[in-house]
Parts: sequence; C-alpha cells; structure tokens
Amino acid sequence: MVYHRSLRLAENFYCYIWQGMGNNCNASLWCHVLRGKRPHVLVDPGHIHDEVGEACLDSLTEAMNKDGLNIEDVGLIIVTHSHPDHFEAAPAIAERNKSLVTLSKEEDDFYHGIGNRLYEVFDAKLPHTSPFFHLKEGDLSLGTSNKVNIQVLLTPGHSPGSISLYWKEEKVLISGDVVFWNSVGRTDLPGGSPSQLRSSIDKLSQLDVEYLIPGHSTEPGKIIAGKQKVTQNFQMVKMFV
Repeated sequence: MVYHRSLRLAENFYCYIWQGMGNNCNASLWCHVLRGKRPHVLVDPGHIHDEVGEACLDSLTEAMNKDGLNIEDVGLIIVTHSHPDHFEAAPAIAERNKSLVTLSKEEDDFYHGIGNRLYEVFDAKLPHTSPFFHLKEGDLSLGTSNKVNIQVLLTPGHSPGSISLYWKEEKVLISGDVVFWNSVGRTDLPGGSPSQLRSSIDKLSQLDVEYLIPGHSTEPGKIIAGKQKVTQNFQMVKMFV
C-alpha cells in the first residue's frame, strides 16, 4: 500500500506527504539535478517501518515510481535532523545506491551522543553512517546545467542541529520539525530548547515563502500553500512559543 501523497510544486521538485496511521515524515525530492547516474536529491526519507508496522520506505519508493522516478537514482540525501522518523531510512538508501548523506555537524554530534537513544524509545533501527560532508548555514548549489540554489538555515530548538532549506527561486521552505500547520516541533525530547525554537521560528518567518513543507502534516495530507496562509501560520504559532 502507498501511504504517500505526491505533490509536484515545480518542474523538478516533488514533495511526498505522509498519510499513514503511524508517525513518519514528509519527504521532498529535487529530480535530475546532479551529474552522473544518480541525479536526484532526497530530503528526509523517513522511517523504514514505523511503530505500527507500516512499510514507510517501500511506500516512498512506490510513490516515486508512480511519478516515473526511481529511488535507486538518489545520489544525495539531505537530513533536516537525526530523529528516526526522518533519518532511519537514509543509510539503507545510501548503502543500496552508494549515495551520499549530509546533515549539520551540530546534529551529527548530537546523534552520536544522546540523540541515538531516541531510536530505542521509538524501537527503530539505529543507522550506522557517516556523512560525506556537513551542512553549514549559507548557500548550497546542487547540480550544474540544472542547478538548484538552496539556502541552508540552522534552526535548532526541536533538535540541536536541525536545519531548514529555503529555495528562494520557487519560494519553497522545507522546515523539518521546526514549524507545522498551527503547531511547532516538540522541545521536550533530548536536545530540545524552547528558546532556540522561538528564535528559529522568528528567523524562518522573515522569508518570502509561497510553499511551506513541514516535517509532518498536522492538517492531514497537506502542506501550507499561499503566502497569506504561510504568514498567518507564523503569526499563529508565535503566540504559543
């Protein structure tokens, strides 16, 4: 069964909205941007299986196939943070494809410290991988002829090294678990910080955003689309953090 809903927001960009019963994240994909045999860039592949036994990775694979895309063609995996519902499947894909994995150094350090205890809490498979490089705040260019320029933003609070991705050209913001529809990421897990989350939300609210892709859809099956709705959502969540 396919639990992901596919949304195409640009010619070379898809998001895959999780609609299963269990806890798993939304994924995003830039397709045909890298050189070589594996030209796709995948953000937050999520779980392999979630806590209710849903085959999350198989679902993502099938959803991509329906769009004419193959997960075997993923050459780079970007992880917003190391929680199992975002990160568990990354090493499995990387091992199969020989693709590269990247996250922030702050998050990598957290994961190799107390962060990996979350995998025991969620009864998830503990990934064993080393990032090819660490993401830093600033510009990240992907590809050559089909170049995509992304702004990497350090947005801690839910996790110490969480990052968000802003694609200015298409006004797309991938917020990880910093901000959702009318909600925000938890700060009661190891490494969480309410004050840092407030600062991160304030940083993201300054951007010109048409499509906000949250890590989880608190409004079932949807992202936040439209500048006015995005602005109103930031105004709402700021009242509660």
